Amino acid sequence: MNPLKCAKFALAASIALAATNAQATPTPLPTDSFAKIPAIQSVTMSADGKRLVAIIAAPGSNNGDTALANWDMDKLGSGPTSITPSGDRMKFIAASALKAGKTLVIGRQEFTGQLSGCGEGNSTGATKTFLTKAYLTDPSQTKFDEAFADNTRKLGVSEQTQRCLELAGSASLVHSLPLDPEKVIISQMNELTLSANYYLFNLATGKTELLFRGGTRASPGLFHPRNGELLTRSQIEPLGSNDYEQQILIKNKDNGQFDKHDALTTKLSDRYTMEVAGIDDATGKLYILTDKFSDQVQAWQYDPATKTFDKEPLAAHPQYPIGGLIIGTRPSNFNQVLGFYVDGPRREAVYVDPQMKALSDSLKQAYPGQYVAITGYNDDLSRVLYTTSSASKPTSYFVLTDKKSVTSLGSERPWMDSNQIGEQRWITYTARDGRKIPAILDLPAGWKEGDAALPALVHPHGGPWARDYTGWDASGWVPYFTSRGYAVVRPQYRGSTGFGRDHWIAGDKQWGLTMQDDNDDAAAWLVSQGIAAKDRIAIFGYSYGGFAAAAATVRTPSPFQCAIAGAPVTDLARLGVSWSENRLQRILQGQTVKGMDPMQHTASAGIPVLLYVGDRDVRTPAFHARGFYNAVQGKVAAKFELIPDMPHSMPWYPRHYQATLPLMESFLRSDCGPNGL
Repeated sequence: MNPLKCAKFALAASIALAATNAQATPTPLPTDSFAKIPAIQSVTMSADGKRLVAIIAAPGSNNGDTALANWDMDKLGSGPTSITPSGDRMKFIAASALKAGKTLVIGRQEFTGQLSGCGEGNSTGATKTFLTKAYLTDPSQTKFDEAFADNTRKLGVSEQTQRCLELAGSASLVHSLPLDPEKVIISQMNELTLSANYYLFNLATGKTELLFRGGTRASPGLFHPRNGELLTRSQIEPLGSNDYEQQILIKNKDNGQFDKHDALTTKLSDRYTMEVAGIDDATGKLYILTDKFSDQVQAWQYDPATKTFDKEPLAAHPQYPIGGLIIGTRPSNFNQVLGFYVDGPRREAVYVDPQMKALSDSLKQAYPGQYVAITGYNDDLSRVLYTTSSASKPTSYFVLTDKKSVTSLGSERPWMDSNQIGEQRWITYTARDGRKIPAILDLPAGWKEGDAALPALVHPHGGPWARDYTGWDASGWVPYFTSRGYAVVRPQYRGSTGFGRDHWIAGDKQWGLTMQDDNDDAAAWLVSQGIAAKDRIAIFGYSYGGFAAAAATVRTPSPFQCAIAGAPVTDLARLGVSWSENRLQRILQGQTVKGMDPMQHTASAGIPVLLYVGDRDVRTPAFHARGFYNAVQGKVAAKFELIPDMPHSMPWYPRHYQATLPLMESFLRSDCGPNGL
């Protein structure tokens, strides 16, 4: 019997949540606890277990800047063998240990000027933004070369286009090809067509070999993990005037041609998930992640020879989607399915491989009440990199050596007092139309049922095609406010992904309408449970969550005393489909961005509102927040702050947290409703 099919029945329907030991009275955690650069982050180990790389706080910077660190695993206890601080402009934000002694590091810097037609924000005029680039270096970290770039001048390419691609970056890592000692798969922008080509890239020599020439409608799918051979590709074709068909074509091993498979072809408007996740070496069957047969995404096997799916899923869960397969990358388990991920309250790894399951189970037993994730290992498991975290404890990094000795690399934020953060719960409430809405509830330390009702925040996530997970909130917003005595509820409103296709599609064209009802109904639930005082509830969101806060400002009657809109969209008419660089995303989501437009209803503004946005935000440019502020300031108490040098997406720099966290706290205390929150 297939062990994966057995595992789906053995998996518990409920996933344990971490809770902290409560303390009688929470003490506000300082802004600096969240603003400081993490002591360590982005930790990876090379596949052979010989090197470790990470981004650390630069020595002497008082956690104000980042540095790239490299460890020799044979001398792990002696600390990094090399540390390279970020430059004055280019700041390291992520790193990865590759093979052939190479490290891939991502850097980011401010840029002001014309992007000349490429890059996010190119249509907003003279652009203040950030540029992100990838670099390759070796363990000495003395030389950094732009990763995978082809810097030769191309005939027929204008200087403007060439400059544009130099600024915005033109190449990225696609697949690591674990068994090959030197080669990886990269994508590289074709300057003539502005579409991506895919190459085998030799890390040792820098030589390339073309694998796939991209186009406007075609993209590669599955590369064989052993040799990089392209096995599948996707193609978008028009289907009538307003729809498209997404085809998955599979390479015919007899003639080398790519054949269309109707069983894998879907209409974009139907929004079925259809992802090729791997191939079974023994049978040639493909692993497919799809919700075609269930409201939740399941893992199936598909036989290209017979063009049929198996009769039963490979892995499934009754409540939550299968978020991916865990496929072996080391010689001893290469390309074997070791387990799968269940995207429940948080992403949970379920191992079916006996060796990996035993390792995972033993680590979980060693850290009760925490989430443990295996993030790297060598072939004989003599060196294993893993992390621990919980709702009250930021991520910590460890190395298990010879299955018995543990070396702590440290916590991202070792200064954080977890006793001040409180308790986290996974809850479900019923919206006014009967839909069940999942949510995460965070409570201040020491509060229990029967205590006095709390001030509270309804905190919808961004996206909206996204979701929240339980565990440590990397933004810092939730623990910042729970340590100040607030209850925080994060509704997974309709339109959120990860809770079934029906829940996702229910948000179509419902911006500010039933999606907003779900946020209002979260406030009503807090009151009904005795958690929140009816006159002490605010709404705070960022990006799409900022839209929800702006919408709450003009919807009447409102359950909220005030709203905080971070980097909001407020003008749906001006949003259009220009907000995404991804053409498929624009086609898919652009048709669903409809509903109640806050800018068309500013005359109905009824509660105080704080709007803030970074002046380097090109995803939701400042005109959204500023325009809304100008329209409502004479009707309600309104504030607008333009944050210097802040981009839309994290990671932010310490000064961005220092500007925004006290700003929000002060507004809630002093300007939210008649008496503040």
